[in-house]
Amino acid sequence: MRSVTRFLSQIIIRYIEKPVLNYQAHQFVPLTDLRASLQPGDVLLVEGNQRISTAIKYLTQSTWSHAALYIGDDHTLKDEFGYPACLIEADVSRGAIASSLTKYLGYNTRICRPTLITPDDRAAVIDYMIDALGMAYDVKNVIDLARYLLPQPPVPIKWRRRMIALGSGEPSQAICSTLIARAFQSVGYPILPDVTVENQREVLHIRHHSLFTPRDFDVSPYFDIVKPLILKNPDYKNFNWHRQAIDSHET
Repeated sequence: MRSVTRFLSQIIIRYIEKPVLNYQAHQFVPLTDLRASLQPGDVLLVEGNQRISTAIKYLTQSTWSHAALYIGDDHTLKDEFGYPACLIEADVSRGAIASSLTKYLGYNTRICRPTLITPDDRAAVIDYMIDALGMAYDVKNVIDLARYLLPQPPVPIKWRRRMIALGSGEPSQAICSTLIARAFQSVGYPILPDVTVENQREVLHIRHHSLFTPRDFDVSPYFDIVKPLILKNPDYKNFNWHRQAIDSHET
């Protein structure tokens, strides 16, 4: 039975990994700018261009379909092509892997920074991700997501977050955002905790890691958004605007 499930999973994976045809990068960020803007412990969100990305973006109602953790360049990890790797992520077909930053050149990305984290906890988060290398991707989650690749999946909004957590939940398996969530939870760093008021005090409750999505790092009050272009402090007064477009707005 397992061999049949594995065979069907491979067929589904090949299907959902195929790119969509209408992907568009809104703003090209040079690799040097992206690398210069990243710090170890940052979460890199990616707007993917695969069919599985469509399902994740629909279920989360978000632009972001994938997340990877930036670990820096002080490690000896290599990607699948033998190039230096500075990201760790959960890949659908290969599980938890190390990747080069060039993999996402030309994609829409966002940097989320855990600004409040201590240096020791940041190092522990990175170590957690490195130790997770080789962990299998949650194949059941892949099968669940494939069911929602219909043009208009019949899923009420209030259930969509639960749909993204339909995987097996096994601690030895992971999907991209849940693996990173577990790494931060291992040191007690908050992402989007549930908050209740008890005895006139706010009490934070840890959500199960399977409920986290890439979007959560974007909207988390504990992560800053870092934009490479803003860090360069450009003078917008010197932007070379197309004259015809300006004239049309003035009339």
